[in-house]
Amino acid sequence: MSLRCKGFSSRELGLLLATASLLLALPARADTTIDAAKKPPLSPAIALPTLSPLVKKVMPSVVNIVSEIPAEAVNDGGDTASGEGGQGQTPFDDFMRRYFEQHGLPSPVPPKPVPGAKGISLGSGFIIDPAGYVVTNNHVIATATKITVVFQDNSKHPATVVGVDPKTDLAVVKIATKTKLPALQWGDSDKVEVGDWVMTVGNPFGLGGTVTTGIVSALGRDIQHGPFDDFLQIDAPINRGSSGGPTFDTSGRIVGINTAIYSPSGGSVGIGFAIPSSIARLVVKHLQEEGHANHGYLGVTVQVVGPEIAGALHMDPVNPQGLIIVDVANDSPAAAAGLQTGDVIKTANGKPVLETHDVSRIVGAARVGDKLALTIDRDGTPMKIDVTIAKATRVDPNAAAQPVGATDGPTQANSARGMWFTTLSADLRDEDDLSPSATGVVIGGIADDSPAVASGLQTGDVILSIARLPVESPADAARKLQLVAASGDTLILINRRGTLQFMALPAEGKK
Repeated sequence: MSLRCKGFSSRELGLLLATASLLLALPARADTTIDAAKKPPLSPAIALPTLSPLVKKVMPSVVNIVSEIPAEAVNDGGDTASGEGGQGQTPFDDFMRRYFEQHGLPSPVPPKPVPGAKGISLGSGFIIDPAGYVVTNNHVIATATKITVVFQDNSKHPATVVGVDPKTDLAVVKIATKTKLPALQWGDSDKVEVGDWVMTVGNPFGLGGTVTTGIVSALGRDIQHGPFDDFLQIDAPINRGSSGGPTFDTSGRIVGINTAIYSPSGGSVGIGFAIPSSIARLVVKHLQEEGHANHGYLGVTVQVVGPEIAGALHMDPVNPQGLIIVDVANDSPAAAAGLQTGDVIKTANGKPVLETHDVSRIVGAARVGDKLALTIDRDGTPMKIDVTIAKATRVDPNAAAQPVGATDGPTQANSARGMWFTTLSADLRDEDDLSPSATGVVIGGIADDSPAVASGLQTGDVILSIARLPVESPADAARKLQLVAASGDTLILINRRGTLQFMALPAEGKK
């Protein structure tokens, strides 16, 4: 039986089916030449930015600092604020020991301290003068009995201390050299802005020659590290051993010196602090030339003007500005210039002062003999006062104070505004950690409904002045408070466990 289809013979039908099968077996796009021509050309490779030229420029000037220290000075757990000392016991200890043994370097992971033995503290530094002057942190070498500067080529050079300044945590050491060393240049940290790119080079965990990058996260950080805190906060990773290393701008100039990190674990969490070059440059110059930091001295204690105090000073409480002077030291430059307790400093050398460290930073950067131009507000009257910066004067801590007794309790004569007062006895001075020469009257008690509770006054506070008038006795304090009770918020200067501060007592009837 033959198979036939209408219009086709069996032979024709077979050829047709064979042709169809062949076509189905062919690729969907057989003409590869035409298809390739339709493809877009490949894009040229994108040249990503690199910091390699900058690294090559500055790397020879960055050094490692190896300090030999007494074993008892080694911090086994590591100091999360500074980063030096022992590295503690970690899973990487064996690796670290082998690494340094192979490279002929002292291990940053010493064994447990042995009495009489010595430990190793590692830090960073940089050459600031071709004659062999090297800058680092004071805490890197503070307890060192021997200091060695290690260059990038692993050459080792003994160093001697030229000068240290614990207040700014800076130090200068010197190595002997017959050749001119590659020195770095200072940059201007005052021109640095938040978001600017920075690069650091240091000796984290003793690894040496480590480069990290990041941005400036914040300016003017006060971390209670010292009296001249004005740190750059950076997120470029710095770790233990990086202290003393430089922070560079994109031109390769030093804008900061790494000195501290915030780290719950001891490793970098992206919060590092660098001493700005505007401070470091002057201190390093002093250390190099004189062997010590020639810090200026003003002789005032200041406090930020808050909304409550602003109201008592008849200033705008919504936008309070300035620093109020809570104490003027005797025989100080401030006293000689006529500054008084209660004066509000508005600007220093033309710059607004908003935080307590603003003044200390400016004074710290000044040299003895420099003029400090202040604009102040005294009882609502603007004034200009020039102060000549001088050397600090020593106060005798054993200065005798007049013996005074203590009253037994509240009376009508020593009470006002829901408070009663007692004289400042020697026992109370000791109890509140006050100097023997401290004066004033003590708040012996405060009623629950007294406005003093809302103002923050506490039992035990020593009242020095009321409405800028000194108080001489408990009765005098009560009388002055009664006189000013209805005239508005009252400015009260207190000494609380050795710290002076102003408080504002609300006017009578005010809630």
